[in-house]
Amino acid sequence: MVIKKLTLRNFRNYEEETFAFSEGLNVLTGKNAQGKTNCAEAVFYLCTGTPLRIRSERQLIRRGAPSAYLLGEADTRFGAVTLEAEIYENKRELRVNGSKVARVVDFVGNMNSVFFSPGELRLVQDGPDERRRFLNLSISQTSRAYCSALQRFQKILDQRNNLLKGKDVPLIMETLPVWDEQFSLYAARIVYFRREFLRRLSPLAADAHAYLTDGGEALTLAQEGEYPDDEGGIREKLLHELRRAYERDVRLGFTTVGPHRDDIKICIDGADARGYASQGQARTAALALKLAEVEIFKELSQEAPVLILDDVMSELDLARRKKLVGRVQGVQCILTCTHLERVLYGRESNRMKIREGKLIP
Repeated sequence: MVIKKLTLRNFRNYEEETFAFSEGLNVLTGKNAQGKTNCAEAVFYLCTGTPLRIRSERQLIRRGAPSAYLLGEADTRFGAVTLEAEIYENKRELRVNGSKVARVVDFVGNMNSVFFSPGELRLVQDGPDERRRFLNLSISQTSRAYCSALQRFQKILDQRNNLLKGKDVPLIMETLPVWDEQFSLYAARIVYFRREFLRRLSPLAADAHAYLTDGGEALTLAQEGEYPDDEGGIREKLLHELRRAYERDVRLGFTTVGPHRDDIKICIDGADARGYASQGQARTAALALKLAEVEIFKELSQEAPVLILDDVMSELDLARRKKLVGRVQGVQCILTCTHLERVLYGRESNRMKIREGKLIP
């Protein structure tokens, strides 16, 4: 898959600009706070339907403008695809090949991307929310079934939590089993998809990590929590755990059991990376996960995603920079940096300079 053109109108600091990308390495250069990351974020948004660094989409709209507009044109193994997003203060409109889509599940996955920046250290060092977000964004791009289950699960979880915040305890206890039937159905599907994804991802991440460290350290991934092998068994286990947690859930006012509480354990040489990894080790582990994610997309989608590397080279030593550039051969890459000489090492690239939200010839 290759994104050919990106048009932005009133998005972040861009008034109006169009980017033409090549199939190989595309390098966006410029000083800090000029709009390089904003361009990268726009590509990510068109792939995932999700903002990169914020929760409120209104922050994507250029100050003083009524709305923001994004247009991406890509070539995929199924043919050309056009994705559009128009973002307003309190709503958005998504279109695929000119047709409006009402569900995000019909938008996500038409174009795939893997995003890595220095902020991805959160994936290794922070709490489980970051790792669940990584799984959700990645799996949703390759599986509409997962994306749909995730949306339904979140709605049911919100409704169950609202029930638990009530004051009428007898009514709550009477109503919970009704919600649990639907909750466990979609929760089991999510757990099953995540486990299968990690089963594929783990050896690929270990291989990428060994490449980046010259075999000096071993990376392992594991899903925390024990579940049966089949989806039906997972559902039965979740139902049992939900019932056991009724009193605790009512006391706390939220649901304490389910995939919204699960985590991935990331270990380096057998030690939990969250507690023991240095900044450099965490950065290398996170990068290995992202490179493995690229391989997952190749395997599941039969084509490579767009790899977005945002200001990564400044955080890597010379040896790892060269290894990274070598590893992304054959993948369309959008790379942002402040110093061009740090990233090319003789490789051909499509170079674009950005200043104050404008492309500079």
